[in-house]
Amino acid sequence: MTPAQADIQTSHSVPAPDPEAPAVLQVLPSLTTGGVERGTVDIAAALTGAGLRAIVVSAGGPMEHDIERVGGEHITLPVDSKNPLVIRKNIAALAKVIRSRRIGLVHARSRAPAWSARSAAQRCGVPFMTTFHGTYNFNNPAKKAYNAIMAKGERVIAISKFIGRHIVENYDTPEGRVRVIPRGIDIDTFNPDAVSPERMIQLSQSWRLPDDAPVIMLPGRLTRWKGQSVLIEAARRLGRADVRVLLVGDDQGRTGYRDELEAQIARIGTEGIIHLTGPCRDMAAAYMLANVVVSPSTDPEAFGRVAAEGHAMGRPVIASDHGGARETVISGETGWLVPPGDADALAQALRTALTMTSEDRDTVAQRAIAHVRKNFTKQKMCAATLDVYAELLGPT
Repeated sequence: MTPAQADIQTSHSVPAPDPEAPAVLQVLPSLTTGGVERGTVDIAAALTGAGLRAIVVSAGGPMEHDIERVGGEHITLPVDSKNPLVIRKNIAALAKVIRSRRIGLVHARSRAPAWSARSAAQRCGVPFMTTFHGTYNFNNPAKKAYNAIMAKGERVIAISKFIGRHIVENYDTPEGRVRVIPRGIDIDTFNPDAVSPERMIQLSQSWRLPDDAPVIMLPGRLTRWKGQSVLIEAARRLGRADVRVLLVGDDQGRTGYRDELEAQIARIGTEGIIHLTGPCRDMAAAYMLANVVVSPSTDPEAFGRVAAEGHAMGRPVIASDHGGARETVISGETGWLVPPGDADALAQALRTALTMTSEDRDTVAQRAIAHVRKNFTKQKMCAATLDVYAELLGPT
């Protein structure tokens, strides 16, 4: 089934929501692209599938259609704004939504909208909860105070054990209010058996990959902390002219950083083997082209979606030894963990990955797929989140 066919099937299989059913309001800055947005859609689908009403407030974006497709309702408000005056106006607007839609629970997924969402929930007397999606780095008391709103929920979902510890240690949040629910991978999409040879061939041709070239892949937006420059240096130290190193991701307007990476590639004379592909619309096929997936982030990943997706496709993953990667990658079994920013260690791990026997690769693939299906599926994430909703909504 193609993604388009899946969309059609889903849109026809979702019944009209019962107007008397309990409603959950999710609030996030926008519906453009990313893990927060994808998770919001997944939970909206789980809510409607469970006979509940799913309402989403954001500043809008192309994924509004996805909310409607799964039977949810989207309302556009400027909740992406950090302007205190706009936040204050959003409180009244959200309170109106809560009352008019008879919302039973408000779930905030980002800091700016959380400030208005919490006040609106308190004004209307409904429970408020959050999902803590990142470390939200702070270097001064004001920034930490701004971040703290994400720890103020009656329940606080942490997307990894790493984030759960971060919340408790830095925001004095009682452990009893924290629920660790890892992000979920769609194992129907990220399934090696679901990717046709035609999809792989089409993508390989568009990237002009030689038939026998081992492929090292770093998926992720072009931003400095994702570690693209570390991989470029590791590729230089690897010293193999037969490989192809693919940096797969959008620069999202960071043209200066993209220029830096291209200059680094030119400086070390690796234009023939290292390529910035731009964004990719078929990541499942992309992973199937990779011999090894790399996530060399210099800052800790809150979860590590790239590692989980790569593993779901049976690929060995090399990741930086910190943050959520310690949960998504089992070093020595499903991949390798290396010190952050250490190009030498990364080059050595690449040598190990690229010289594995077919039998070793099959063993790693089986372990990696089993690891994801046991711990990191969309189904598990949705079920656990709905359990948290039930804690606050009570009997329905």
